[in-house]
Order: sequence, then C-alpha cells, then structure tokens
Amino acid sequence: MGITTKPPHTPTSSAPVVVIHMQDSDPKHPGFFTKPSQKDPNYKSRIDRGRPVAEEPEISDSVKRGFVVDLENPDPEENVVERPEKPVVCVRCHSLRYYGKVKDPTVENLLPDFDFDHTVGRKLVSTAGTRSVVLMVVDAADFDGSFPRKVARLVSATIDEKSAAWKEGKSGNVPRVVLVVTKIDLLPASISPTRLEHWVRQRAREGGANKVTSVHMVSAVRDWGLKNLVDDVIRLAGPRGNVWAIGAQNAGKSTLINSIGKHVGGKVTHLTEAPVPGTTLGIVRVEGVLPGQAKLFDTPGLLHPHQISTRLTREEQKLVQISKELKPRTYRIKPGHSVHIAGLMRLDIEESLVDTIYVTVWASPYLPLHMGRTENACKMLEDHFGHQLQPPTGEQRIEELGKWVRREFRICGNSWDSSSVDVAAAGLGWFAVGLKGEAVLGVWTYDGVDVTLRNSLIPYRSQIFEVAGFTGLKNCLKS
Repeated sequence: MGITTKPPHTPTSSAPVVVIHMQDSDPKHPGFFTKPSQKDPNYKSRIDRGRPVAEEPEISDSVKRGFVVDLENPDPEENVVERPEKPVVCVRCHSLRYYGKVKDPTVENLLPDFDFDHTVGRKLVSTAGTRSVVLMVVDAADFDGSFPRKVARLVSATIDEKSAAWKEGKSGNVPRVVLVVTKIDLLPASISPTRLEHWVRQRAREGGANKVTSVHMVSAVRDWGLKNLVDDVIRLAGPRGNVWAIGAQNAGKSTLINSIGKHVGGKVTHLTEAPVPGTTLGIVRVEGVLPGQAKLFDTPGLLHPHQISTRLTREEQKLVQISKELKPRTYRIKPGHSVHIAGLMRLDIEESLVDTIYVTVWASPYLPLHMGRTENACKMLEDHFGHQLQPPTGEQRIEELGKWVRREFRICGNSWDSSSVDVAAAGLGWFAVGLKGEAVLGVWTYDGVDVTLRNSLIPYRSQIFEVAGFTGLKNCLKS
C-alpha cells in the first residue's frame, strides 16, 4: 500500500504529493520503517512491592499444576484494553521531526523527483481558471546549477502558446514568471546591481526562460528586497491568482517564503526547515501571505542530479556549502599548470598564446586548493584525493563519486585586469579566467556533473595572489 510521507510540522498539503511506499525490508531505500514491538497492555501498571517475589518467577503456578492457561484468567483477551493504533512513520520523517536531520543521507537521492509537468504544468496549460504566477527561485552562488531549465522551457512554451491564442481572440491564461535570485548576501558587496541583473537575465534566457516578467535580487537572511518582491507578486497575482514557488532542492525556497511571512506580519503557516535539501515532499499551500483569494503554494524542491552536491555526504556538503560572503582566491599561472578545487574539480591551462593567465577561484573557503604542474596531476589524484584534497573524504568515496572525466573549452579574453569567462561546476563553484588572447582549457570533474562556460559573474580578482602548492583553510580565511 502506498503511504504518503511528509515532514513533521508541515502544513496540510494539497494533492498531488510525492508518494513513498512504506517498507521494512531495506533501510537503504525510501520509506523504510521499523515495526513497533508489541507491549503488554498493563506495562505501565504499578508494581506491587508488597507481594513477595516467587523463587521461580519464570514458572507460573498454573504451569506447575499442569495447566497451560492460568485458571483465574482462562481467556487472556478478555482483559486486553484496546488502544488507538499510533501512526507509523518512516525513519526519515522520524529523524527530521526529532533531530532535524535525516538518518541516512545516501537515501535522499533515491526519493522520487517532483513532477512539475504533471502537477503545476497542467494548470498552466489550462485555458480556464485563475491567473498563474511562477515564482522561479534560483541560488545566486550556484545560478546555473540551481536554475530549473526544464520548468523554464515548459513555462516559456506555455506563454508563447497562450499569447498567440490571446492575439487570435481566443481564451488564453498567460502565466507570469518572476525570477527570484536568493542569497545575494553571499556575493561580494561591491558587485554592481545593474550589471548583476543584466547578467541574470542573459543567463535566464540561455537557460530557457525567454519571457521573464520581473527579476528580484533578495536575501532572506538580511531581509533585502523582500518588500519589492511581495508587492510585485501581489500585483501580478491579482485578487484570485495562484502563485507557484518553484526551485531546486538547495535554492532556499522554503526559507524565502518563511522570511516573506515574517515580513508581511500576518499569520503565516510556517514551513518545515531543516539542514537537509528536499525537506518538503508535497505541495503546501501557504496561508497569510497574499490578500483576498489569491493563493501561494510551496512545491517540493526539484532534484538536480547534475549538481555535485547531490552526490556528497552531509559532512562533505558542509564543506562545499557557501555560507558566507565569497572571497576571491587568485592564481597567476602559465600554460602547463593546473588548479584543483579539493578533490572535486581541476582546471588545466593546456594551450595559450600568452604567457600569463589569471585564474580566480570562487568557492567555499573551507575547500582546499592546489596549484602545480599539469604533468603531476595524476599523482595528485592517486596520493592526495581523499586526504589533503577533501572532499571526497577517504579513498573509498572517490570511487563512489564516479568516473573522473575531462571536458575541453576554448576561450578568449581582452583584458588581464578583469575576468572574461567563468567555468562553473554545478553545486560547487567556478573558475574565473582573465587573459588577453586565446587559450585551451581542460576541465576535470566527475562524470554527470554539469560544467558551464559563461560570461564572468564577478569580473575582478584578489589583489594578493596565491602561491604554488596547497592552500589550506588558514590561507583561505586570510583572503
């Protein structure tokens, strides 16, 4: 029987939801639970300490007299008190409820992905019904990795179809798309807001979002941009519209909605937050944010297996997760040299018409770096992955992450003073490369991890250059 599981203290979900089949056979699969042990109905009754303890307590008087059942109580079921059966929850929900974490992080990737097309997509395609607003939430520090491309393409196609129908005089419910870039407090404070918005719109178009109504840069932690976002959503939704919050599992969607609730000051249903991506498993209607009959729905986080963070353990994710303002770490290197970001990504300068290239690493400060000759890269993999270059933590984890593969990029730039292009790995960070001329780059990471070549998000670099060898945590924090 399929039993719907959802995290504790979560508001009532509106169908459909993610259905997990409860099972007690394999703890490495979703829905695992432990059968509760049967207890005596009188196990809470007080012990009569005045009664002497028998010399042979394990053998009752009735058995000694030859009876299997005690004569004083021939029918043991007569005095059984029926108690209401407690609901059985899976190990995941129990651990989230009482400990704020999942018991086995490796099972998280086996959870079924939220089917946006089947649920929200059908409502967008419908010609009847209320106005729809898609709140597309993206992580500023992992824009390409967290950007919901499939959703963007579906919504854009729906907008084109409904717009054409509306021009022909037919009924057309044209959805509105509001792109929300969260966690902007993690970007350097000196970044230009105008340049950032232009960059975001360009990346959104390349990701499939051709019809973006508005763009908002917000920080749920610092309370930046929330008022303008709320006012814009209320205006677009109207008195009876439906607003669908969509985003990847690690984009901070539920945190954003909770912050919006605090900002509006109403009686807002609090969404479950835990330090685990994908806490929300069903569509949740959030009360108290929008006026009138307008409705706001929080949807389950979209699973992006192309993000390297989805393959990491919880302890490894803590090292990769960007939790404070990004600081640049810059190398001035020549062709034939490589830069490692922990044991997760490597950049090789294979060919170049110029002698000097500036490579700036934008990633978590808790990730160690290494710069050295490319000819020694294989030895680095054998000797230092899982040890000095963590994550992965341990040699066994290297095999579990997958095959180490190479991608090639040909780039060009027109300035040494600023970065021209970024090479970004989904769920990790990026290399920003500054050069005056052309170069061939070899980029190594694990098979299936998405690597993107894009215009530079943050063009400037550090004023102090890193040296060859390992860059540990102390050096990271100094920069």
